[in-house]
Amino acid sequence: MERERIISGVFKNLGRLLAEFSHFPKLSPSNIAQVVVYDGFENYAAAVQRGRGVLYLTAHFGAWELCSFSHATYGHPLKFVVRPLDNPLVNSLVNHYRTLSGNQTIEKKNSLKEILVTLKKNGAVGILVDQNTTRDAGIFANFFGVPACTTPSIVSIALRTGATIILAALIWDRQLRKHRLLFGLPVELAKTGDLQKDIQVNTERCNQILEELVREYPDQWLWVHRRWKTRPEGDASFY
Repeated sequence: MERERIISGVFKNLGRLLAEFSHFPKLSPSNIAQVVVYDGFENYAAAVQRGRGVLYLTAHFGAWELCSFSHATYGHPLKFVVRPLDNPLVNSLVNHYRTLSGNQTIEKKNSLKEILVTLKKNGAVGILVDQNTTRDAGIFANFFGVPACTTPSIVSIALRTGATIILAALIWDRQLRKHRLLFGLPVELAKTGDLQKDIQVNTERCNQILEELVREYPDQWLWVHRRWKTRPEGDASFY
């Protein structure tokens, strides 16, 4: 029964995402509070105050497109990394909606330079880190107790630049009947001087933070994505 409830919730959440996305042209600074309220804005403000740039640790969670859109509508535009959609016409339409509130997209391929420039100006960049990646582009870090091939990019960039990593996620609050834009506390990064070890440990920590979020709101994460598709050498496929 619990699995059925979660599965049903996942598809309801996807429907909510599509409905909210279609309403982007109607959202403005004067009405955004009717749809999205902040939870932990002080964590974002403190990260900006540090002056080294902000990296949003985020995921395909809740109405994730509204997460960045609403923050920009409140007056805090950002850049976020995307993979272009296969259909160029659909990609153009989606990007038009995504940028209506002042945000800018960074194409995933060859994105590092633009990310570094943005952080140097104390800007903010969102990186979705909850999807499976290829073995040559990721490292295996536990997620729900199972090794999951995970991009180390957000951690590598933070260690290189001193940028602050904070969780950013949009949560559907059933009691409020609104979305809560949650900003977590800064992620405390291990810095031992062994870069590869630090990347591994800190990527595990980022996965743990996302796991805690998913455990609290399991029906709001995109479970239909094959998160554990890439397996360590010799491991059987999960799918």
